[in-house]
Amino acid sequence: MIRLIQVVILALVGVSSLTFEAQAISKERLTIGISQYPSTLHPAFDSMLAKTYVIAMARRPITAYDPDWKRVCLLCTRLPSLEQGTAALELTQDGQEGMAVQYELPPDAVWGDGTPITTQDVLFSVEMGKNPESGIDNAEQYRRIDRVEIDGEKRFTLHLNKRSCDYQGLSGLTLLPRHIEKPIFDEGAADYRRRTAYDTDSTNPGLWYGPYRIARVTPGQSILLQRNPEWWGKPPYFDEIEIRAIENTAALTANLLAGDIDMIAGELGLSVDQALAFQERYGDDYQIIYKPSLVYEHIDLNLDNPILKDVRVRQALLYGIDRSLITKRLFKGKQPVAQSNVNPLDIRYDPDIPHYAYDPEKAADLLDQAGWTLGADGIRYKGDDALTLTLQTTAGNKSRELVQQVLQNQWKQIGIDIRIENEPPRVLFGDTISKRKYPAMAMYAWMSAPESVPRTTLHSQEIPREANAWAGQNYPGYDSPEMDEIINGLEFDCEEARQEQLWRRMQQLYVTDLPVLPLYFRSDTYILPKSLSGLTPTGHQFPSPLWVEDWHLSP
Repeated sequence: MIRLIQVVILALVGVSSLTFEAQAISKERLTIGISQYPSTLHPAFDSMLAKTYVIAMARRPITAYDPDWKRVCLLCTRLPSLEQGTAALELTQDGQEGMAVQYELPPDAVWGDGTPITTQDVLFSVEMGKNPESGIDNAEQYRRIDRVEIDGEKRFTLHLNKRSCDYQGLSGLTLLPRHIEKPIFDEGAADYRRRTAYDTDSTNPGLWYGPYRIARVTPGQSILLQRNPEWWGKPPYFDEIEIRAIENTAALTANLLAGDIDMIAGELGLSVDQALAFQERYGDDYQIIYKPSLVYEHIDLNLDNPILKDVRVRQALLYGIDRSLITKRLFKGKQPVAQSNVNPLDIRYDPDIPHYAYDPEKAADLLDQAGWTLGADGIRYKGDDALTLTLQTTAGNKSRELVQQVLQNQWKQIGIDIRIENEPPRVLFGDTISKRKYPAMAMYAWMSAPESVPRTTLHSQEIPREANAWAGQNYPGYDSPEMDEIINGLEFDCEEARQEQLWRRMQQLYVTDLPVLPLYFRSDTYILPKSLSGLTPTGHQFPSPLWVEDWHLSP
């Protein structure tokens, strides 16, 4: 009761007005605060970050990117390889180009109830994923699987109906326990989702196979994980880990200061500006880590706009932004400037691509070349037409609205008149951007995987149109035959030297044509006890709890 009163007081008066001592934590239990509660615990439904974070401690994908952004096996003995013959090109039964990819499960891998993990689990998981009535989120991964060839209890080959250079990343195959889930699925695929044991019997140990098993679920509030005695890998340090969902960030901070939680997850916690404010007051008492991520803040340009069709205008817009100043002033340099759509931590990043340093004189010269003349009112004109552009973003997002104001001011200095017209996220994303209704510029963020081929955002076939029911995410309407050829090559031309060449050319073309204005990469912010070691932020979609067995307390 005393703790509850502390939290209420902190939330009411503001944490900045109180002093405290950071609470000691113990080996018995680590308590983590996150800002969302999972909508389900089934690993194949709802691609929600909160769920991914929680179940990362209780199960593992077949392959993943590690904290160094390198592909690794988590539920296989080796990565498949064209060079080593464990992956091979082949023709499908209808004569199309496909692939055969071999995997082998760890010999000692078992479910949390001691049942061996076998290829029978693989067969059931594919059966479930390929059934159109199951409603699985990652259905495309399963549609690519023609058949599964079994070689004993642990070895299997996926025969794919499409050739792909990302054959090592076909870990969208979500492994499910056949002995528990198949009887439920067989009762009816259409309503399997609401009957799955993952939500009706979440503490069943046979559902899990990570360092921890889910031991208690308090819907909407918390999930308790306990050591898995059947785990075959490195033993975890903490006896229990409790995850508490606290949606209000002020309350999240208050709970931390009151000692009711030990840390705030970087993947689902405070924004950079909130973390910076916290650091100013309490930075001496916690580890505060800022990890640049794959969340890519940028501005889409509607290339149907006659002003923006001119690449000189697009380049002038980027030269006219002092992005370094924005990240320094607003985020204290914790969110690095983006030079392209590829993160510098990505193995495919090309450091030699052209950079657009702040250069208002060059921007002005480009606008002059494009026929936009500076008027007496400080705005540029072409004939009677003013150089006026609309800039939209998500209404209520304070960080974006601050950036928006800076951009408006900086562009005004080179003669561009910016009109701000913001909309609620559900309107902006649900209609305005998705149907390409934004008149000029839209600022928001993308997230991708390392080595992610940008087909959906840059290939001309992905331009949303009424004729294709607004499918695709190439919202600028970028139509470049060369970019299309590069993307096709990145997907199907798997020779490593050729891949390097294509990735380099893709980034060069991206920053030359500028269908998008890159701004910065957002950072995840981790607020951790000083005594906690071994937690390594990743910055990508595979969260830090996938390596929870490395977490420990330092003396």
